[in-house]
Amino acid sequence: MKEKFVHIISFNVPYPANYGGVIDVFYKIKKLHEAGVKIILHSFLYDRPQANELDKYCHTVYYYKRNTGIISALSFNPYIVQSRNSKELLSNLQKDDYPIVFEGLHSCYYLSHPSLKNRKKIYRESNIEHHYYYHLFKAEKNIFKKLFFISETIKLYLFQSKLKHANEILVVSKEDAYYLSEKFSGKEIKFIPSFHAYDSLNFTDVNGNYILYHGNFSVAENALAAKYLIDEVFSKLPQYKFILAGLNPSDELKKKAGKFSNIQIISNPDDAKMQQLIAEAAINTLITFQATGLKLKLLNVLFSGKHCIVNTNMLAGTDLHKASIIADNAEEMIKAIEKYMTIPFTKKELTDRETIIQEFKNDVKTNAFIEAVFKN
Repeated sequence: MKEKFVHIISFNVPYPANYGGVIDVFYKIKKLHEAGVKIILHSFLYDRPQANELDKYCHTVYYYKRNTGIISALSFNPYIVQSRNSKELLSNLQKDDYPIVFEGLHSCYYLSHPSLKNRKKIYRESNIEHHYYYHLFKAEKNIFKKLFFISETIKLYLFQSKLKHANEILVVSKEDAYYLSEKFSGKEIKFIPSFHAYDSLNFTDVNGNYILYHGNFSVAENALAAKYLIDEVFSKLPQYKFILAGLNPSDELKKKAGKFSNIQIISNPDDAKMQQLIAEAAINTLITFQATGLKLKLLNVLFSGKHCIVNTNMLAGTDLHKASIIADNAEEMIKAIEKYMTIPFTKKELTDRETIIQEFKNDVKTNAFIEAVFKN
């Protein structure tokens, strides 16, 4: 059998797999490797070092310096795209005729390049990026960051037209599939949810008797959600213990949580600690103010946690409402916490969840991804 090779262009070094997009990239690489695919990985360096762990799963790994700074910001291209412009990357892509997977709009600088015209090019969507940046604009308080986010929103909207050069688009959410189908009529668009750490449900009987909210707090939208939960929900329930865990909580967030004896912040837990916190929480709470993409932390919780209270935005583009407890305002969330802190998570609920999450299992997604990339 002829060996299958594929180029994957990642917007960042996808290890450690501890936030949104890189989780999808890393576990996709791992599962493709297990299926016998030879991966040529291209990663951009800026806030993470090279990762020897990737050598276990990739045939070749290339690293490129990201061109951050004012020159990239002044380009007509979006900053997240222009700063990932590398002639060395283009040269490496031209060494063969293997398919190319562009991870996120960030990595699409060369999607329309004439020298790649006859190559099979797959766009792996993670968000409708101009929607995402518009929500960042609304959530941000700093005037200079707000100006940057609105500028990126406009540039990303215009740059999106480049997707016509992709042979196929693989999306993470059904809502995003509908949006892109409207924009690119006739383009083959396939729903393949994000890859993640678990191949099956990973349930533990240990009950930590606390409520958890987790996320990357350096993202303005997550920090806003954390502040909302502290002010409107957690502080109203002094009889229960609440934990906020994640990357880079600000001093402001720590100070806000520190006013309440029942609220604890755990800063920058390693992956093992985070998974333990999720698995042992009596309830995981997840809210978002923007219905964009597929929220990977939702999948993480549903595969390894117990009761999961979410708002409707968290479920956008999925059919996971049957596996979740929906609460769309503070009053509903308080009532849900009070109810489900007294109800054990049962084996029947686990069995029901197993049925609901079938299409989100990694093996199903791996087969679909390989078919999309390598079919004629």
